[in-house]
Amino acid sequence: MSEPLDKIPDVIIDPNGVFKYILVYVHDDNSKQSKPIVRGYKKCKFHADIYETIGEDELKNCGAGLDTECVGGGRINHNAPAKTIKVYGYSQGFGKADHTIAVGLLKKKYPDYEITWSDEGY
Repeated sequence: MSEPLDKIPDVIIDPNGVFKYILVYVHDDNSKQSKPIVRGYKKCKFHADIYETIGEDELKNCGAGLDTECVGGGRINHNAPAKTIKVYGYSQGFGKADHTIAVGLLKKKYPDYEITWSDEGY
């Protein structure tokens, strides 16, 4: 993986609660590599608000030549005391994320959790 991509965490979500999430591919134009990332925050009312935080807050310190592409969204129900995460739904603006990719990334960050996904719900 390219050094700038290595600096970007695969998953950043709120520690507990129900909130919207997005699946984004970060592209390194210099190395022609990319990777998927998951972001989800209760503070963001819309999926687009989450997407804006990636460019504004995260990428500016990771190096030049990085670009992002949001490929969909949904919702996450993160129950930290029960060690469960449920991924479901879709984004009205970006469409439905590939929840299997999101769950794969979440399982790496939370290996001791039960993590499931569904196409049901909004």
